[in-house]
Amino acid sequence: MGIWELIAQIRWSDLLDIFIVSFFIYWVLLLLRGTRSLEMLLGLAFLILTFAVAQRWGLITIHWILSNFIESIIIFIIVIFQDDIRRALSTMGKNPFLAARFPPYSPSLLEEVVEASAALARNRWGALIVLEREADVKEHVEVGVELDARVSRELLMSIFHRGSPLHDGAVLIQRGRVSAARCFLPLSENPRVSRLLGTRHRAALGISEETDAVVIVISEERGTISLAIKGKLTRNLEMGRLRKVLGNLLVPSKRNRWRG
Repeated sequence: MGIWELIAQIRWSDLLDIFIVSFFIYWVLLLLRGTRSLEMLLGLAFLILTFAVAQRWGLITIHWILSNFIESIIIFIIVIFQDDIRRALSTMGKNPFLAARFPPYSPSLLEEVVEASAALARNRWGALIVLEREADVKEHVEVGVELDARVSRELLMSIFHRGSPLHDGAVLIQRGRVSAARCFLPLSENPRVSRLLGTRHRAALGISEETDAVVIVISEERGTISLAIKGKLTRNLEMGRLRKVLGNLLVPSKRNRWRG
């Protein structure tokens, strides 16, 4: 059968079927992009691929183990991805057509954050600043006070001033705006995290484990600046180094080289 004969047999319903399945897969990947769930989904896909290879090459033991696992895959997916399934259904009701997005972090906005971080460190005012990227941060935090303010050094300094009612918790920066303050982040559950780290650093690691957010931590005790990205903490950053790292991660012209 020639290729043209094969094409002639394709019905419009087949094309519609392929389009719907492709769109659903694309939608799921957009929803999970930037979260730890995407890494788990890729691991699950690797197990399914291993199962197919074991079946093809006659690897009996591996095939038997994976076949028993795959029989319960639906229950496994529901248990592991229950939060993402709930978020997906909620998102579908609000906006069924998700679009790719990346926060518009301009160099001038990041400069305000860097200068505020340096001033906070000099004054030894503890602070947590969460800069959202692909994943929706608010799905993982307890929001304190909703805001919609321009990012500025003065605003961040006033929020984290020791006498401010908003200084406890974290500030969320989303879509180039300060969206909320006095937010409480999930603490890291990684058993390898040093017990010497305080609550702020563990909270920064916690949200960076769940999402792809970039989190700046100012230590009240030491007056140092740290950066949490994907569950890893870089400590004692100087102002110049912080500016360079944030630029590499968040400025649109550089994000294709650095994905964090």
